[in-house]
Amino acid sequence: MLRRCIAVVLMLAILLVTGCAGHIHKVGNGPQGNDVVVARQWYVLFGLVPANRVDTNAMAGTATDYEIRTGYTVFDLCVTYFTCYFIGSRKVIVRK
Repeated sequence: MLRRCIAVVLMLAILLVTGCAGHIHKVGNGPQGNDVVVARQWYVLFGLVPANRVDTNAMAGTATDYEIRTGYTVFDLCVTYFTCYFIGSRKVIVRK
């Protein structure tokens, strides 16, 4: 019973820690307003093949100062875990 509890606690800790992984790219002076565009990049075959294309240039539009954030959320980790890593995704956020 103790081993099972430790395993559950470790799994939850791993999900929470990896949920914080991400990248931030600032273009120009960074975001100047509160305009946010959100998309999700999907992958199949263990992350080897992208299922869709997220165009951050189109998401930014005509803005010259913006920020691109990509990372995993708890939703992404759950999808990846429950599909045995066959399907995965990342959240892409563009703040203008």
